[in-house]
Amino acid sequence: MVRYFVFSLLFSSALLFAQEINIEQNVTQKALLVAQQQIEQQKQLEIQKKQEIELKKYQETLSHLEGQIAQESVWMKSYYSYLTSLSVTQELKKIRKKIKTLRTGAYVVDKAELESLISKEKILATQVNSFKTKGGALFSDLLTPPEVGEIPNITNPIEIFKGVSLIKTFDTYVSDYLDRKQKLARLIELLKQEVGIYNKIVELTHDKKIIEQRDKKLKQLERFSIAFDTIKVTADVYKKRLDVIEANINKQIEEQIKRLTHIGITIFIVIFIFFLLRLAIRKYITDNDRFYMANKIITFTNFIVIALILFFSYIENVSYLVTILGFASAGIAIAMKDWFMSILGWLVIVFGGSIHVGDRIRVDMDGMKYVGDVMDISFLRMTILEDITLTSIMQNRRAGRIIFIPNNYIFSKMIANYTHSSLKTVWDGIKITITFDSNHKKAMHIVKTIARKYSKGYTDITRKQLNKLRNNYHLKNTNVEPRIYSFIADSGLDIEAWYLTNAYGTLTLRSTISTEIIDAFKAEDDITIAYTTQKINLNMQSTKEIEHNNEVV
Repeated sequence: MVRYFVFSLLFSSALLFAQEINIEQNVTQKALLVAQQQIEQQKQLEIQKKQEIELKKYQETLSHLEGQIAQESVWMKSYYSYLTSLSVTQELKKIRKKIKTLRTGAYVVDKAELESLISKEKILATQVNSFKTKGGALFSDLLTPPEVGEIPNITNPIEIFKGVSLIKTFDTYVSDYLDRKQKLARLIELLKQEVGIYNKIVELTHDKKIIEQRDKKLKQLERFSIAFDTIKVTADVYKKRLDVIEANINKQIEEQIKRLTHIGITIFIVIFIFFLLRLAIRKYITDNDRFYMANKIITFTNFIVIALILFFSYIENVSYLVTILGFASAGIAIAMKDWFMSILGWLVIVFGGSIHVGDRIRVDMDGMKYVGDVMDISFLRMTILEDITLTSIMQNRRAGRIIFIPNNYIFSKMIANYTHSSLKTVWDGIKITITFDSNHKKAMHIVKTIARKYSKGYTDITRKQLNKLRNNYHLKNTNVEPRIYSFIADSGLDIEAWYLTNAYGTLTLRSTISTEIIDAFKAEDDITIAYTTQKINLNMQSTKEIEHNNEVV
């Protein structure tokens, strides 16, 4: 019994000990589970924070990329314009379908709604037509290179400048087109980076909106990639085509430069030969008239030879041209005689150099004299502005009119040029009459002094101008000093002073000199200005006193 009791006691103690151990193990396991859960939650929070940081970083990168993409405004504007055209086209189809339904429906139609839809249809139709005009296809304007147009053949030196300008234009075309290509390449690279970021965001979030945005970007990237393939091929073909055209133009320019060089050498030889002829006649011909005529003949011949050289150098079919000119000249001469003569007069005026724009001329037309400045020389007529001159004061009594002179008048009417070539001065004269008992020598001296004083500047200018005219004209009398003349008249002695003055301002100097002469004559006691007077001499003597008003006279 004792053994059994001891054994039972030991067994109970062991059982209690085992239960205590199990309880401790359960508590430990629960603690471990709680700790593991906390660790897992901490890891999840760290992962979530990391994802948020990465998403924020991706969003910032996307925003930066969008800013860079927006800078490629040319391509993006074209793309958005295309999308807008598609949207407008779809909207227009819906509206037309709705209008058709309203018109054919069995129920009562709301007229206000129908009119609103019709008005909207017109607006959208106008927008669709506008998109079609600008280029309905995607990137049609940007993918199409500039038109080359017709390539001219360079057949004369003037067209060399045109060829050089054309080459520069082609270089600009190629540069602009390659610049479009580079911008498109940069845009595609940015879109690829953007799509890659969208893929990373999708992996993190699996957001449907992000997936839709990514799909849109993929579609956009696909369209731009197709456009890049097109522009890449087109750019290569376009550049090679322009290179061929530029090579042909350069070849033609080189040929024209060579021809121009040969012609220049020939003309230089001709000019040198005629220069030697001028030296010869200047050495061996002493008579001025003969020298002038010989110089004119040499100059004219030199011009004709140079003109013939140029004519035969650049006219391929001379006989054909001469035939056409012959028939044309005959027809014009018969049908439009006056016009033909005016055109011929224009050629004489322009190439002869007798009248230029800005010259002051006098024209005698139908008994009237007009003095003015040439404003224009057209094919058919000259246009002059009438100025206030001595002619307008003494004869016309009016000025400021626009006078139209037919060019054919140069063959039949009197036309005087006051400012031909470098000569810008004219002779003007003042007449004043003094009495016979005046000191005429003193009066002439005073007039000459005043005229010389006020015309000195014009005298010096004219002397230089006449020296220049000697190269083209034969001049004998080149005295430019004021000239004083005296003539016996009915009422006294006429003193005339002739002096040089500006062709455009004769009245101003005439007025100044006239007042100076009057003042100078009045200051002299022995000079009297004559005018229409009567002198009565009464040589009667009377000794008889005469009563007048009760006074003895």
